[in-house]
Amino acid sequence: MDSTNPQPPLTTPSSSSTTTTTSSSSSSSSSSSSTTTTTTTTTTSNGDSDSPIELLPSDALHQIFSLLPLPQALHSRILSRHFLHTLSSPSFLSLLPPHPLLLLRPRHHPPYPHHPLLHAFSPSLNHWLSFPLSFLPPSPYPPLPVSSSPHGLLLCWLSKTLILCNPLTRSFKPLPQLGSAWSKHGTVLSPPHGQVLVLSELAVLCYSPGLDRWRRFPSDLPSKPRSPVVVKDDILVLCDVSPWRSQWRLFMCSEGGKAGSFRWRRLERVQWGDVMDCVRRPRLVRGTGRTVLMIGGLRSSYAMESACSTVVILRLDLGTLEWDEAGRMPSGMFGFLGGGEGGGKVKVFGGDGRVWFSGKEAARRLAMWEEVEGVEGGRWRWVEGVPAVVDGPCRGFVMDASVTAVP
Repeated sequence: MDSTNPQPPLTTPSSSSTTTTTSSSSSSSSSSSSTTTTTTTTTTSNGDSDSPIELLPSDALHQIFSLLPLPQALHSRILSRHFLHTLSSPSFLSLLPPHPLLLLRPRHHPPYPHHPLLHAFSPSLNHWLSFPLSFLPPSPYPPLPVSSSPHGLLLCWLSKTLILCNPLTRSFKPLPQLGSAWSKHGTVLSPPHGQVLVLSELAVLCYSPGLDRWRRFPSDLPSKPRSPVVVKDDILVLCDVSPWRSQWRLFMCSEGGKAGSFRWRRLERVQWGDVMDCVRRPRLVRGTGRTVLMIGGLRSSYAMESACSTVVILRLDLGTLEWDEAGRMPSGMFGFLGGGEGGGKVKVFGGDGRVWFSGKEAARRLAMWEEVEGVEGGRWRWVEGVPAVVDGPCRGFVMDASVTAVP
């Protein structure tokens, strides 16, 4: 593991989101200056100011700033050297809960940027962030973020090597190198037990921290796995079971790798009827609890290239193996994304009960759906200000950012 800088800068694009943090600091600054008749502020020789809040004990400051979302808590360190020291201590960082983020994936091997950045969206703060990736080892190609671990770590391809890293603490660990076929065609997953998996149609590579090497397991899937997800200890994938690429079926592997093998079984019930055939170009996204979401175009007929009227979100409870409809995209939003008749493909990604949609016709905005308790059909909204860093529709994945996650 390499720690280049334990206190990385947290940068934000110049947008309305940036002013969210700075305006609060300016307003508190104005408030402080307006009360100078009763409060004396002492400026030291090194430029720091001993404002009243800085006179509080460290424990009190820890409790106050731990109430902020993680990005704002870290951003508060720029206010003074005292805050930088106090809000960088391990005792404070351990109080900060993980912060859910959507991370954007750049296209494969773009021109190498001078300063590679990881762009992220915070659903709870409703603004965009960016994290520098310049702390990673030099490579002929820029780092390609592909997945995240349940413990708040990011997985990036760096040429033929997978890098496990934490962009918040700028720490990383390179995994043993793989061949170019795996880096180009394999799908990366991270189950909850610290393993890293690379899936293909014929085999599964499994990295275990205790062994520090890759193990290869045969795979008996009928075709290349599509949009694999991890739900608790289960891995679910979609596979095409017909030569016309129009019949997608669910396959599950329970506790993959823990028993020394990856055995897939087809997941189906007679009671499901034709639920798997009513969705065009399906994608899987992890839901909340033990649920998985299947998202795709709602077919107007069972013809192979039938038009879609909108996007439907179906939810499968893995405990009862019963489906229900979780949401349906509003027709106006579907049309704006360019998903109507004759339109282009709509990219789908997300996790933990949130789904984002990107279309070529709406390059600087995303449609977003999220499960909300008590709200039938979930909640739909637009996400504006998508960074102009990708050609065509965006792709992405979710990560619970954490300052305590160690590669």
